[in-house]
Amino acid sequence: MKNRKFLFFGSLIIISLFFSFQSRFFEIAKQIEIYNNLFKELNINYIDEINPGDLTDKAIKNTLKNLDPYTNFYNEQDVEDARIRREGEYGGIGISTFYIKKGIVVSEIYKGFSADKAGLKVGDIITNVNGQELATLERSQFSQMLKGVPGKELSLQVERNGQAKNVSVKLDKIVLDPVPFYDMIDTETGYIVLTRFISQKATESVVNAFGDLKKRGMKKLVFDLRYNPGGSLFDAINITNLFIPKGLKVVDTRGKTQKNSRTYKTTRDPLDAEIPIVVLINSRSASASEIVSGALQDYDRAVIMGERSFGKGLVQRYFDLSYGTQMKITISKYYTPSGRCIQELDYASRDPKTGEVPKFSDNTLNEFTTQNGRKVYDGGGVSPDLTSEFSKKTKETDDLLKSRAIFNFVTDFTYQNPNLSTENYTFSSTSFNQFKEYLLRKDTAFVSKEEKLFQKAYESVENNNKITSEYNTIIQQLRAAKVAKISENQDILSKEIENEIIERSAYKEGMYKHLFKNDITIKNAVNLLNDPEKYKRILKK
Repeated sequence: MKNRKFLFFGSLIIISLFFSFQSRFFEIAKQIEIYNNLFKELNINYIDEINPGDLTDKAIKNTLKNLDPYTNFYNEQDVEDARIRREGEYGGIGISTFYIKKGIVVSEIYKGFSADKAGLKVGDIITNVNGQELATLERSQFSQMLKGVPGKELSLQVERNGQAKNVSVKLDKIVLDPVPFYDMIDTETGYIVLTRFISQKATESVVNAFGDLKKRGMKKLVFDLRYNPGGSLFDAINITNLFIPKGLKVVDTRGKTQKNSRTYKTTRDPLDAEIPIVVLINSRSASASEIVSGALQDYDRAVIMGERSFGKGLVQRYFDLSYGTQMKITISKYYTPSGRCIQELDYASRDPKTGEVPKFSDNTLNEFTTQNGRKVYDGGGVSPDLTSEFSKKTKETDDLLKSRAIFNFVTDFTYQNPNLSTENYTFSSTSFNQFKEYLLRKDTAFVSKEEKLFQKAYESVENNNKITSEYNTIIQQLRAAKVAKISENQDILSKEIENEIIERSAYKEGMYKHLFKNDITIKNAVNLLNDPEKYKRILKK
């Protein structure tokens, strides 16, 4: 009798699941058919010619916009850009860029490559490539203009500080080093900075730097992951494995399906399981950086110092689609060895009206323990064991750092100070006042929500020239209030500007050498490593 009941209810469950799946697949097929019919009728009947590829590209990307920012569709051109970001190797001129309407803005020069040899400068705007005016192209086409087979010659028109100039360059094979700098801080303390988890290269570069420093007498390590946005999951696991024994869990990924859920463990004997380590993180350390710092914290293997990390606990995987396109999909969340999910933003609970995404940390945080029994928490990023001694960031400062305001100011500043010596350079209080004046009078990149709303209201008024004077007065008051809030973080912003100025003349390497001598967080890390009793005390329960 019991067996019959069991079979009956089991059959009901199977039947209900079957119809549920059938209903879901029907709904998907239905929506695809609707889109196909819509596209066909639009193409036949719309009064103007349409670009099918462009229309589909925008439709797909607009659909994905409502998910998380890491789930993306890549057309044929995007696929190559994504590969370059993963592998850090391509044919180019040795620059980092961003795009504006008139062309390509140079945001970084890589030392020794063709752009550097040709005299290009950070802040230059490339407006024409081989006779092609970039302003007439779609921005999606910009990325391909400066890439290709090494040896190819390019003729560029460049705008610098309002002046036009012609520059000839030749494409190089660009190979980015994810460890742009390492050295000995003192006779026993080594320093390694890892800027990105480039597939395979990140582990190799860290191993090489570590080996060289060991030969030079390293007995303690400062491992800098600040500003590291992440990258390869496997390199995060391998780099963690350099410092913890074989067979230990580094990270769990938990997805909707079993194939997207997996436990990753260390597979090799460590490079050094004993050396004292301080790992530096900040609010821009994300993803793979958080895997490494979270695992080393959970095993009490390193002291984490700095600021709370970004809070990206989402894992993506690339899927090949038809006609050379790809899709990157968030397939799971990752969890540190103690069980913490450090994803900060809850995209599944996005407000449909405002578009705002709540934080997991807005709710009750869950408590976990490290191997030694220390308390750690989920809900958004890796919290450091020791925080940096900086002022607390205001919302306005966060918004400023996300904008191009500092970049644009430094471009102006370096034009006005062409002979500035960056050796032992300090961005002074007088210079910070210049920065505030720049934000008040000239900047268009750092615009507050209040300014946008007020400007929109002003533009909606007919004959608004009658209230222009009042409008300008209130806009200046809003800007002054915004600048007053960012002034509360003068210590943080002065260092950001200082580093940007030094990098302009001394490249990334020079900027790290400057940090090496002047950065307060690095100094604090060295002081901690020179106090072994305090170091051990922090890692105990």
